Amino acid sequence: MQGKKHYQEKFFTNFQLSDRVPADNIYRKLKDILDLRFLYEATAKYYGKDGQKSIDPVVFFKLLLVGYLENQPSDRRIVNMAAMRLDILYFIGYDIDEELPWHSTLSRTRQLYDEDVFNTLFKQVLKQCIDKGMLTGKRQAVDSVYVKANAAMDSIREKAIMDDAVDFTRQLKEEDSSDDRPDRPEKPTNTAPKRNNATRASTTDPDARMSVKPGKITRLNYLGQLSVDTGSYIITSIGAFHADKKDSQCLEAVLDKIDSNIKGYGLTTEEIIADANYSSSSALETLISRGITGYIPNTGTYKQERTGFTYDEDNDRYLCDQGNALKFIGYKEHHGISKTYMSKRSDCKNCPARKTCIGKASYKTLTNSLKRPLFDEMHKRMSESYGRQMMIVRQSTVEPVIGNLIEYLGMRKVNTIGIKLANKCMIMAGIAYNLKKLLKYGINGSWQALIMLYGKPDYSIANIIT
Repeated sequence: MQGKKHYQEKFFTNFQLSDRVPADNIYRKLKDILDLRFLYEATAKYYGKDGQKSIDPVVFFKLLLVGYLENQPSDRRIVNMAAMRLDILYFIGYDIDEELPWHSTLSRTRQLYDEDVFNTLFKQVLKQCIDKGMLTGKRQAVDSVYVKANAAMDSIREKAIMDDAVDFTRQLKEEDSSDDRPDRPEKPTNTAPKRNNATRASTTDPDARMSVKPGKITRLNYLGQLSVDTGSYIITSIGAFHADKKDSQCLEAVLDKIDSNIKGYGLTTEEIIADANYSSSSALETLISRGITGYIPNTGTYKQERTGFTYDEDNDRYLCDQGNALKFIGYKEHHGISKTYMSKRSDCKNCPARKTCIGKASYKTLTNSLKRPLFDEMHKRMSESYGRQMMIVRQSTVEPVIGNLIEYLGMRKVNTIGIKLANKCMIMAGIAYNLKKLLKYGINGSWQALIMLYGKPDYSIANIIT
């Protein structure tokens, strides 16, 4: 007999959210393992004793987590989504007839709390991973990614014009009652210099920087830096930097974050793996001063031997195969302080080897870093079998994590203004990622149980790769 459903809305019904949320639902599991009561004490200093009650700090952070877990960082859409989802309501502790916080409350509260509160939450989740034996902290893979800023390229103006506009507005206010008006600033001409971060900035988000990847268009971005434990794929540090900074300039700050996050739990980083963008004399010296072994390929400009050139140590110059000299002309910043050697134009003009040596250039230059022994040592380390395998480990560890954050955890673009808020957004994306790893670990069972069944794992390079 054919069934036919008749629906009539009830005025009264017996209903419990906990009965409607399945046992294997991600938010039900998070509610069981995530204890955020410490946030009440951590955020108490931001509130007075009088006035209206604010949003519950625990609810605030849970709603932010929902946004990243659902790949939807828009505050407005987070609240709209929560209103329609029983599992999210159960997670944040709201009933179906309770009014949710206004979306602008999320934005204001995000600005209210300092970065320390977000870092504290990150460390608490990381501690849960450490307590379960998920990571050792010994080896970290470091990498970076451009994260689109909440500003368009159309908002870019020359800094001098922006300053003139501010002065002009101030003068108008000061002389508003006067008949004499200051002359308007001249309009910018169409012959403006090439766009760069030194002379131009966004009026929407001055902290954003123009940057571009090969084959892509120029955008206003932030630079996300993160480190991943190679044994567990857990993020041990994450944060925002200005997009015009080199990776090598950020390495020391990344190491500080790693230490701050894991050292308090008795873990020590012994090895760092990174790509050639992190190679510089200052970066290598930082690793040595911290007692960390680095696996960072030298940049393409590094040459172990300079084919066709012999160094004359007594006269501090290079001699080419044709008998011409490249004399020392000074120092320059090139992956650290480097010495520059240059030939005479007249020597190269009629040289028979000119085409293969300098091509269309007028002279030959060579650069030698003052810290060349550091690069020589790194070249030797990376030429060995273990060093080559470390590059495979890096590629198979940190790059998939970045892809996961960008594609599925809302880190393609920040929805805030300013580097401080961008940093909070990236920290929350890292927390969401680590929580998913923590839940997956619980599903797959304890690593200690696997060790009991199959013995202690072999940490040889062959097994690291597999």
